[in-house]
Amino acid sequence: MTCCLIILMTAGLIIVTAANCWGADPGFATPYFSVGINNTEQPVAPTVTLQIFLLMTVLSLAPAIMIMVTSFTRIVIVLSLLRRALGTMQMPPNQIVVGLALFLTFFIMTPVWQQINQNALQPYLDKKLSHQEALQKAVQPLREFMFKQTREKDLALFVDIAKLKRPNNTSEIPTLVLIPSFIISEVKTAFQIGLLLYVPFLIIDMVVASVLLSMGMMMLPPIMVSLPFKLMLFVLADGWYLLVESLVKGFV
Repeated sequence: MTCCLIILMTAGLIIVTAANCWGADPGFATPYFSVGINNTEQPVAPTVTLQIFLLMTVLSLAPAIMIMVTSFTRIVIVLSLLRRALGTMQMPPNQIVVGLALFLTFFIMTPVWQQINQNALQPYLDKKLSHQEALQKAVQPLREFMFKQTREKDLALFVDIAKLKRPNNTSEIPTLVLIPSFIISEVKTAFQIGLLLYVPFLIIDMVVASVLLSMGMMMLPPIMVSLPFKLMLFVLADGWYLLVESLVKGFV
């Protein structure tokens, strides 16, 4: 339950920042959602239907947003590329790949969630912080995590696209600029890792194909012969241990 509250709190802030202009200050303002039927004191307030619609929109977008601003993107891409490099088709299945990526993401992001819970969620539940202050404190650990994994080149790209002045420090970079920069950096890093995974298995495929061609076995698919060798190489090298170790330590 606590983890869900943390995710919704942080995702709510990220959604709200999308409404700010490109050059807006990193300070944020958040709407207050309430469901009621008495709007006599505020004639211009949104109707109940509109409020419920906006709230459901936030809740539906929260999981996708939290996936994109965590380590999930890199992990799931690397695992998918590994499966293609091995040539095992749908083994392991998509459910296992996504499940492993999710649990590794929870493990990696636990320190961030703990900071959000300690600095934002618990003080907010104890009524020591307003909802705006809590959201601002909640996003700080997440911003620090994203800055560590984001390349300066990618940040500079989106700062230039947004036509912002050159920031003096990271606090001057809006979250709306940081998020796409982080995603681009994660995708690039994931493909770099996938390329390194592909090379040894590609060599095995080329050797097997050359041997079969020299033996005149042109009708025998090379993948049927190379697959056992690739699996043997991956198992003997303790591939899962090395891969998970490199993925997790890459975020430390």
